[in-house]
Amino acid sequence: MLMHYVYLLQSISNNKIYIGYTKDLRKRFTAHQQGMNRATKSHRPWKLTYYEAYIYKEDAIKRENMLKTYPKTLGGLKRRLQKSLKHY
Repeated sequence: MLMHYVYLLQSISNNKIYIGYTKDLRKRFTAHQQGMNRATKSHRPWKLTYYEAYIYKEDAIKRENMLKTYPKTLGGLKRRLQKSLKHY
């Protein structure tokens, strides 16, 4: 079964957060680490801090948009991940 992932990366160099969606989490993470994404290239290296898996693409995209659009949604997730989102 093909899964769809929403993921949260944290920059090790400056603590920036990046939220994304993908069908292949390992391949996408490698692309971020190798600088193949314009939005994340200058903030490398990255740490995969969190991900959610969905069966339906629509659900994953909806969740990604919620995290990017509503600050309280992302803030709630950050509070849950306090220990995972360590400052470097």
